Amino acid sequence: MQISQEIINTSIKENGFEESTLQLIDNYTNDILNGRTNLDRFNLQEHAGLCCAGASLIGAYFVCHYARTSLEAGVDASTGQRSFTNWEIDAKQEELVQRWAEAKQLWFPHSEPLIVSSFGPKIAQGAEAKVYYKDGDTSVVKERTSIYATLAKALEAIVLHNSLFPETQMNVIGFTRDSDNLFRTILTQPYIGCRRLATQKEIDALVASKGFRDNYDGQGINYISERLYLEDMHPANVFIDMLSDKPICIDCIVKFINKN
Repeated sequence: MQISQEIINTSIKENGFEESTLQLIDNYTNDILNGRTNLDRFNLQEHAGLCCAGASLIGAYFVCHYARTSLEAGVDASTGQRSFTNWEIDAKQEELVQRWAEAKQLWFPHSEPLIVSSFGPKIAQGAEAKVYYKDGDTSVVKERTSIYATLAKALEAIVLHNSLFPETQMNVIGFTRDSDNLFRTILTQPYIGCRRLATQKEIDALVASKGFRDNYDGQGINYISERLYLEDMHPANVFIDMLSDKPICIDCIVKFINKN
């Protein structure tokens, strides 16, 4: 049987996250990872970023798709179609991804002690991520909260980051909520030794090499291409790598130009 998003949607609707649904999602994920099928949303380079992000992200992305379509399908036909707010879509996506992750044993309700014991202490915390690292390891672990309109867009941002900056690719390993009840994606990312922070000129050259130009908002940290917005490219997010002596982006805001 050729698996599709529509088949997965039907199985979630009829069976929830029983074993049969989990197997369908796993099989479709494997089809993508093994190059047997592609998602129309992403071009070839972005598809490589999707595969690098791993099976956990791909499965969650399928569930997010179902969450949105289930909201739209649930509108009473007699009242006509209505648009849903991003808040409503995000809440539904988080709810269903949590249920799927629990069924898949990818949900960690008290993640910080587990991460600290396995990957080392927390070394940094910003508005978007908590970062954990143990001296000598080749990777850091991040608990990344969403600053995007919906969870699906936050997952897309990881895919797009990987496609643009494969040297700091993110691989999703689970999900959690923090003490403030914020939904967080748990991921690994290569550790980058920082020689110094990049200059604005170095950042401009880096993004230009990837097809972006300044979006002329006067801030000098936001860029645009034919397909994507690339934002938050300030020196704290772009290091000069100690090994290569080249600018390396460790984090950014990236999203499709279209609104859907």
